[in-house]
Amino acid sequence: MAKEILHEEILKLIPHRYPILLVDKILDYEENKTATALKNVTFNEPHFNGHFPNKPIMPGVLIVEALAQTAAILVSKSISDNKNKLVYFMSIDAVKFRKPVIPGDSLHLKVEAIHNRGAVWKFKGKALVNDKIVTEANFAAMIADNTDD
Repeated sequence: MAKEILHEEILKLIPHRYPILLVDKILDYEENKTATALKNVTFNEPHFNGHFPNKPIMPGVLIVEALAQTAAILVSKSISDNKNKLVYFMSIDAVKFRKPVIPGDSLHLKVEAIHNRGAVWKFKGKALVNDKIVTEANFAAMIADNTDD
């Protein structure tokens, strides 16, 4: 049985807000291991005004950010003191962009935790449209105290 996380809970787990919140919901996750998220790509997103006006394509950096947010949600669900922690993007390697993502696409974001020791987590991520890989990357994140009251 799939374990979903809806938008309302996502807002409690990570600090991102529109227009940079790029995860609509978590379709399934297993704490400390994997998460699959959904991002519905719509024409009215602000980056499409300039990227590109006559041929809208989702910027690759935003696809990678969506993967990182999926991982941050997974980390937040996996640690006990998530209300007092933030998850920061730390590094990225081996990024490959295979196909453009356009308005109307349903972007499925799959992350797998491949290592976690202390505050550092490492992930493999894939973004898919219609079951075809559009982007893949290896990346790391760091858990830090939230000193903002």
